[in-house]
Amino acid sequence: MDVILVLNAGSSSLKFQIFAVGPTGLERQIKGQIDGIGVHPRFRAADAAGATMIDERLEVQAIPDLPAATRALKVWLRGLSGYSLQAVGHRVVHGGPDYSAPVRIDEVVLERLRAFEALAPLHQPNNLAPIRLVRELAPDLPQVACFDTAFHRSHPAVADFYAIPRALHDEGVRRYGFHGLSYDYVSQRLRVVAPEIAKGRVVVAHLGSGASMCALKAGKSVDSTMGFTALDGLPMGTRPGQIDPGVVLYLIGQKRMTTAEVSSLLYTDSGMKGLSGVSNDMRDLLASTDPRAVFAIDYFVQRCAVSIGGLAAAMDGVDALVFTAGIGENAPGIRARIAARLGWLGAALDEQANAISATVISAHGSALRLMVVPTDEELMIAQQTLALLPPTI
Repeated sequence: MDVILVLNAGSSSLKFQIFAVGPTGLERQIKGQIDGIGVHPRFRAADAAGATMIDERLEVQAIPDLPAATRALKVWLRGLSGYSLQAVGHRVVHGGPDYSAPVRIDEVVLERLRAFEALAPLHQPNNLAPIRLVRELAPDLPQVACFDTAFHRSHPAVADFYAIPRALHDEGVRRYGFHGLSYDYVSQRLRVVAPEIAKGRVVVAHLGSGASMCALKAGKSVDSTMGFTALDGLPMGTRPGQIDPGVVLYLIGQKRMTTAEVSSLLYTDSGMKGLSGVSNDMRDLLASTDPRAVFAIDYFVQRCAVSIGGLAAAMDGVDALVFTAGIGENAPGIRARIAARLGWLGAALDEQANAISATVISAHGSALRLMVVPTDEELMIAQQTLALLPPTI
C-alpha cells in the first residue's frame, strides 16, 4: 500500500498521520503523536477505526528531544507491514516572502527556510529538525514543505503592508498571517457543509493555544489578525497578541532587557499564562475560581469580539462566524460568550446546538450564521504533498 507520512512537529510534541494513496483519494490509516518530549514522553497511535496501536510512556532519557522522537517514530514505523512510504509532508509555519505554495524540499529550500527561524522561534526550528533527520536517514525520499503562511498570499496589498519605509517591506517585513493550513481546510469544508456560506464573507476563528482569525471572501483569505510573526493579533496561551511596539522599546530602553529576554517574555511568559498567573491552558482557566483566571478569559473574549468587528469591516460585512481548533471546537462557554458580544451583527446563539458542538450553532433567524467546523491540518498537508508527487503514485 502506497502511503504518505505527515509530520507536524511542535516544541514538545511530534504529531504524525499516515494516509494511503488510493484510487478514490487519500484514506487516513494511522494517527498518533509523541508528546511530553524531554519531560514525560508518551507515544500514542491509533488506526483508522480508533483502535489503539501503541500507548506507552517512555523514559525521558529515551526521548530527550525532537530528533530522538523522530528516530523512535522511524523505528516504530519500520515494524509495520504492508506500507510503502512514498513521501513525507511537513507543516512549516513560516514560508517568508519566498514561498506562496507547497514546495519539494532540497538543500537550497532547507537553507532558505532556516533563515526564517528568527520569525517563528517557537515553531520553525522544530518544523525543520525532522526534515533534516529524514534527509539523513532517507536522502532520496521526497519531502514536501507545506506552509502556514501560503494561504494568506491572496491578501490585497493594503492588508499586508506596515506603515514603515517601503524598503523594509521589500526586504520581507510585512504581514504574513498564519494558521493557513487550518483556514485552507475550513474553506474547503465549507463548500461541502454550507456552499452558500462558502461563497460569502466569513470570519474563521482558529482558537487554540495559538489563536488567530481570518477573513474569507469567496473562500480566499483577504485579511488576518496575525502579521510578521505569530505574536500578533489575539492573546494566546503564552503569547500576548496585539501589543504597542512602544512596550518593547520600553522593555529594552528602560528595563534594560536583552533581545533574548524580551523574546522569551513575549513567546513563553505572556498571553493567558502571563495574565492569569495560573495556566496557559484554557481548560485550566475555565475550571479555576482565581480572579486572575476569570480576568484572562474576559480579556480573551474582549479581543476576539474586537477582532471579529475589524475583520467584518475588512470585508464590508460578514455572513458567518466559524469556530475551529482546540478552544473553538471544544469550549461551548467561550463560543457563547463571544457570540453574546455580536448582537450588533445580528448573532443569536442556539444554546442546545452550541452545547453539543453542532455544525450550525446559531438560532433560527440569526442574521449571522454561527458554525463549528473541526479543522484537519494534517489532511491538507497530505493533499498538498500528493499534488507534488509524480502522477504514477
